[in-house]
Amino acid sequence: MAAPAACTRFSDNYDLKEELGKGAFSVVRRCVQKSTGLEFAAKIINTKKLSARDFQKLEREARICRKLQHPNIVRLHDSIQEEHFHYLVFDLVTGGELFEDIVAREFYSEADASHCIQQILESVHHCHSNGVVHRDLKPENLLLASKAKGAAVKLADFGLAIEVPGDQQAWFGFAGTPGYLSPEVLKKEPYGKPVDIWACGVILYILLVGYPPFWDEDQHRLYAQIKIGAYDYPSPEWDTVTAEAKSLINEMLTVNPSKRITASEALKHPWICQRERVASMVHRQETVDCLKKFNARRKLKGAILTTMLATRNFSSRSIITKKGDGSQVKESTDSSTTLEDDDIKEDKVKGGVDRSSTVIAKDPEARKQEIIKMTEQLIEAINTGEYEAYTKICDPHLTAFEPEALGNLVEGMDFHKFYFDNVLGKNCKALNTTILNPHVHLMGDEAACIAYVRLTQYMDKQGQAHTHQSEETRVWHKRDNKWQNVHFHRSSVTPPFAMK
Repeated sequence: MAAPAACTRFSDNYDLKEELGKGAFSVVRRCVQKSTGLEFAAKIINTKKLSARDFQKLEREARICRKLQHPNIVRLHDSIQEEHFHYLVFDLVTGGELFEDIVAREFYSEADASHCIQQILESVHHCHSNGVVHRDLKPENLLLASKAKGAAVKLADFGLAIEVPGDQQAWFGFAGTPGYLSPEVLKKEPYGKPVDIWACGVILYILLVGYPPFWDEDQHRLYAQIKIGAYDYPSPEWDTVTAEAKSLINEMLTVNPSKRITASEALKHPWICQRERVASMVHRQETVDCLKKFNARRKLKGAILTTMLATRNFSSRSIITKKGDGSQVKESTDSSTTLEDDDIKEDKVKGGVDRSSTVIAKDPEARKQEIIKMTEQLIEAINTGEYEAYTKICDPHLTAFEPEALGNLVEGMDFHKFYFDNVLGKNCKALNTTILNPHVHLMGDEAACIAYVRLTQYMDKQGQAHTHQSEETRVWHKRDNKWQNVHFHRSSVTPPFAMK
């Protein structure tokens, strides 16, 4: 990547505004171009924290984004390198995720799905025509330009994209998201542009019925399904889908990549280019209902994964000397988590909000404070032993990892009720809890997780003062406009009254 002129500084051309998202090595902030007053999203990367390999990936992403200029791709407008920071200036995309918009529509038909996948295919065709393979096509990277009706679908996040000239096939490394990986990648065979078409087939399947063609909680079984293309069209939901739509899916989900349809060919398929005549116009309410559940599940799983990452790197030492940068995970059973070789950084986990361009700009700081306040209320209910107040804040199917469960994942309230009935508030005279250095990760509008150190001071019945510390993370999900704690993870040993 060519170095910019020495006189070019980001602050000469742009005014930085509020934060929109954050990753391990970067922050995304709204910015305003001084000369025009136009708004953009600035991804600010702290290059001091990057390894040589990470810096190469950053250069690759910027190089790829510069050459892609298409109405269905989030555009890179500027790239500025300074001594310790690199600034990537993208479109400010404010419409949120395509899949979230669909569930909010009053009407959604097969023809609407056709229009959606057409725009996605247009973006993929542009990428492939310019020798670029995205490698991470999935709902989280399909955004809308604005909240206006009929806003364009925009393909985002080229962090895993690679340059592949012509029809070259080679082993470029294991990269992508489990539920959207192609058979050839899973078999570790040479691959190229057809991997993006396979992912488009998975996305189209979801667009039509609201659930994915390949699904299993066990990653090995999931991969086994994908390798042989083991999907079907179950009744009754697929009975109302036209044969032409299924035909396009079949051509996209062809196991042999050399026989898989190309983006150019898919755009000429009758179900795409003749949708007014071929695609059904009947409203698909069951698809919308299923898609709502699908959206909630992938948001929650993303939040839980971010929680695990935060917990793994969260300690009193790390708070003082670092902030969990460079956290890694080797494997995920979540079908919506991005993987790349053995190097999976926190800013690549798409449960988070660190994207090449940021979308939802609804006062994130206020929402973060709301999560902190809810966490404080929950801990107050624990401290006072008020089980009824605790149940109002927690989901009935709350899941938890905590030392008292001996490494098991506990689901439901019975395990916790035992401590409210027998321990909490009964073994001490006075109690004070402090939340130290809370970090909140927002997952769209309806999910968030918080990681913090919990310092508890108390007086026992003999009048002795004690202090205990635990490291906790909690996942929150908004239902019916009310936040509920759906999962928590607590490390270190704490006294019984400080649990839950």
